[in-house]
Amino acid sequence: MDEKINKAAQWIKEAKYVVAFTGAGISVPSGIPDFRSPGGLWSHFDPWQVCSDWALQHNPKGVWEFLLEAVFMFNKAEPNPAHLSLAELERRGVLKCIITQNIDGLHQRAGSKNVIEFHGGCTKFYCNDCGKNYSLENLKKLTRENIPWMCTDCGSIVRPDIVFFGEQIPPSALFSSQEHCSKADLMLIIGTSGEVAPANTLPTIVKQNSGKIIEINLGETAYESVSDIRFNRGAEEVLPLIVSKIGGKN
Repeated sequence: MDEKINKAAQWIKEAKYVVAFTGAGISVPSGIPDFRSPGGLWSHFDPWQVCSDWALQHNPKGVWEFLLEAVFMFNKAEPNPAHLSLAELERRGVLKCIITQNIDGLHQRAGSKNVIEFHGGCTKFYCNDCGKNYSLENLKKLTRENIPWMCTDCGSIVRPDIVFFGEQIPPSALFSSQEHCSKADLMLIIGTSGEVAPANTLPTIVKQNSGKIIEINLGETAYESVSDIRFNRGAEEVLPLIVSKIGGKN
């Protein structure tokens, strides 16, 4: 373990362009279960019924029953040492950006500035039909008694700026992520098993350009064959140890 920590730290110090790619696993220690795991949101919600383009049109109340529970969970959670470690690497000039599949906003709350939310986030809201923007303050007035949240202009459902099932990744997030990965000579893969496309193709871009991969994941993943260093431990344990070995960059 110590040898791998030292080697990972050395690689990061020597790299010229480091990016992090994160998924649900990084937020589990913060109290947000992986949506697909036992106790996760998909264990008592059908994603197509509450988080899809179909649901937005045909089941707006179900969409907001799901969203209220999800947003309440996110707001209760706090960034853990893994989030804070990545923010510290950025502050020191080591980490160029974080590409995250998470919609919980914990990277930003930890202090990270350059975050690409590949699947969007739950801090911005807009009408699904006319596009009118709404603030997070409006959300705080919602209860189970006054959902679904409907647009005051056109009467259609208000939604968070996230990618629902059946929708495309926003081109800006996709192209920006691909651009960072094409420049990267080292990627940290943290808390993602590689099951969700097209996000799971991003590490391939790094490898095709002869970049190195450091993976921090519990259990089996789709990235084991491309990872150069792999930690089968929680990121909240491993990342602070790596950061402790790294100074700033000039």
